Amino acid sequence: MNFTRNGLRLGSRHQEPPHTDVSRNLATVVVFLFVKPLLNHRQHQRCLTWAKEKNWTVAQWSKVLFSDESKFCISFGNQGPRVWRKVGEAHSPSCLKSSVKFPQSVMIWGAMSSAGVGPLCFLKTKVIAPVYQEILEHFMLPSADQLFEDADFIFQQDLALAHTAKSTKSWLNDHGVGVLDWPANSPDLNPIENLWGIVKRKMRDKRPKNADELKATVKETWASIPPQQCHKLVTSMPRRIEAVI
Repeated sequence: MNFTRNGLRLGSRHQEPPHTDVSRNLATVVVFLFVKPLLNHRQHQRCLTWAKEKNWTVAQWSKVLFSDESKFCISFGNQGPRVWRKVGEAHSPSCLKSSVKFPQSVMIWGAMSSAGVGPLCFLKTKVIAPVYQEILEHFMLPSADQLFEDADFIFQQDLALAHTAKSTKSWLNDHGVGVLDWPANSPDLNPIENLWGIVKRKMRDKRPKNADELKATVKETWASIPPQQCHKLVTSMPRRIEAVI
């Protein structure tokens, strides 16, 4: 399957078979869809303009500190044991496992560059502008110091209200932090989104029992990400930009 920002394109191995019977088609064709925010016409045009302006080299993208928030659930990837059952036993108590409708979860802010990952921030409240500025102070700046040392860097963030608030812009300006302009509704352009996915896949065999164990598991898994993995993700930026253009 091939995926572009403008939509979904099926590869040759997913072409619809030459059957006329609908039920046969539904039984034999399985298509996995990628989900991404919908861009309206204005956002699409702005994203295209942005991509043409940001046709950077890998070396230039390596100067960017990418950031994002992600939600981790205690049941993520925990599918539990599988059982053999006979036809008609789908709802037998011996073949069922109880689940929690609203599992415990944590929201996390993190940052990465081509040099590796920075420290994680576990969010306890809704991220409004003052809270976000505390994150910048205690987690973004240390991440930059760790990953870039004394070298210049550009900070990437999405267009969440707390990020674009006037007070946040003033904070960033006062601390001499240059911010990368970023198109709206474009998480697929951010390599840290892929990194969150890698972390969650690595956690599939973990069995945290509570929020504290979940946090510890996330921190351990995040810390195990090698710099080479981050560098590989950042080297994909020119291809992501090319896909937009």
